[in-house]
Amino acid sequence: MNRRAALLGGLGLVLSACDGGYRGPDRTVTIAAGEPGGFYLAFADVLATELNRAVPALRCVALPTEASVENVGRVQDGTADLGLVLADVAQSALAGDPPFSKPVPLRALGRVYENYLQLVVRAADRRHDLTALAGRPVSLGAHGSGAAQLAERVFATAGVPVQAQHLRLADALTALRDRRIDAFAWSGGVPTPALADLNRTTPLALLPLTSVLPGLRKAYGPLYEPVQVPAGAYRGVGALGTIGVANLLVCSPGLPDEVAAAVVRVLAGRAAELVPAQAVGTQFLDVRTLIGTRPVALHPGAAGTYRTLHG
Repeated sequence: MNRRAALLGGLGLVLSACDGGYRGPDRTVTIAAGEPGGFYLAFADVLATELNRAVPALRCVALPTEASVENVGRVQDGTADLGLVLADVAQSALAGDPPFSKPVPLRALGRVYENYLQLVVRAADRRHDLTALAGRPVSLGAHGSGAAQLAERVFATAGVPVQAQHLRLADALTALRDRRIDAFAWSGGVPTPALADLNRTTPLALLPLTSVLPGLRKAYGPLYEPVQVPAGAYRGVGALGTIGVANLLVCSPGLPDEVAAAVVRVLAGRAAELVPAQAVGTQFLDVRTLIGTRPVALHPGAAGTYRTLHG
């Protein structure tokens, strides 16, 4: 933490003269984010607040969406300037693989945080692994979400067929509580406040998923990583391994260089402020890994700004 604090402090000296360096026209910048109650939208709200504070000419707003797949579409059609997109969804978009019908050109402004796939069950049901869900009703995530794509890949790789549903987070929480589904997949930060809220009245458990990682990496490459949900992130839930995938802040190649540069200066210079309060301690934006946006190339305006900041 001392090294990170020192690095942030050093960047602050450079950025103190840079935050006000935007010279483009006044405009609105829209961030396509995610569902209410999730980390995507919470992060986008914080980023919008910090960008508005640093560069008043860029009137930044966060837009609720069904997350990654929809966000790619909004960046492509111009209804959003920026989008939060999981790296595996971005890879599919670039290649034109399903659910995309043709390649989508994307550029990245930064790798912003690690996403955790959380497979949530009722603790009282005493299910301990994926195989216990065979043939059961399971929500794989909302249509258009990165959670849905990854959860489909997880169950297919594990060879576990389920009665698949596609519910938004709020509906999945209610359905699990009311025993209309036996599990749901959610991809986001740890802890997710909506899960923590349900856990107070309906004790929850998470299923470990790292056993599926070798198969996923063989099929889709090294985008998927082992990550640990820390003990106590949710009351009564011990530490366990799951699947992590980077979350990228992406844009179209046509985003003006000066807008890309302004966003990058805020990402790098205000990293400590860009974590929603409920996730402090398990998530942080690391200035040393912002440029690690594989498989999406950095936007030229972002790359030039990182070179200026890091030498």
